[in-house]
Amino acid sequence: MRKGTALFLLTALAALCLVVNSCKKDNSGTVENLLARGTWQLASVTRFNYIGGTNVSTDTLNTKCGLTQSFTFVNDNTCTFRNFSCIEQSATGQWQLSEDKLTLISSLSCKDTLAGANVTAKPFVNARIVNLGQYSLIIETGDLSSYYLSTDKRHIKRYGFVRF
Repeated sequence: MRKGTALFLLTALAALCLVVNSCKKDNSGTVENLLARGTWQLASVTRFNYIGGTNVSTDTLNTKCGLTQSFTFVNDNTCTFRNFSCIEQSATGQWQLSEDKLTLISSLSCKDTLAGANVTAKPFVNARIVNLGQYSLIIETGDLSSYYLSTDKRHIKRYGFVRF
């Protein structure tokens, strides 16, 4: 009887584990859902200036902006950036991720300031996702190519966001 009881308890325990672990899983941890879970407020913009692979200087940009700048992703693959480049505006576009989920591809078109002139730019057409968590997002744009010469001048902008 003891072997039968032990076998029955072991089988019942295995069945219980199977039922508990087979509950419906959500995909709240996917990259798409992490992006679209709320609004991201811009916390910092840093430009790294390289010659080849050497960082020769770092500039902190956008330090005197009195506007709240925010980036919102929606599950229907639309996105909105409010007050990009500290210009009062609301720009909308489409977004998707590359197959490997490491690159944000966006058609978002915003007014920008370059050398004091207002221009239209697509700042996140190919943005590398450096870090994505529940409360923080860091993406980089610019000269992101893995292949460059040691004399190539490159500029990489790093945008840091916090969820609010």
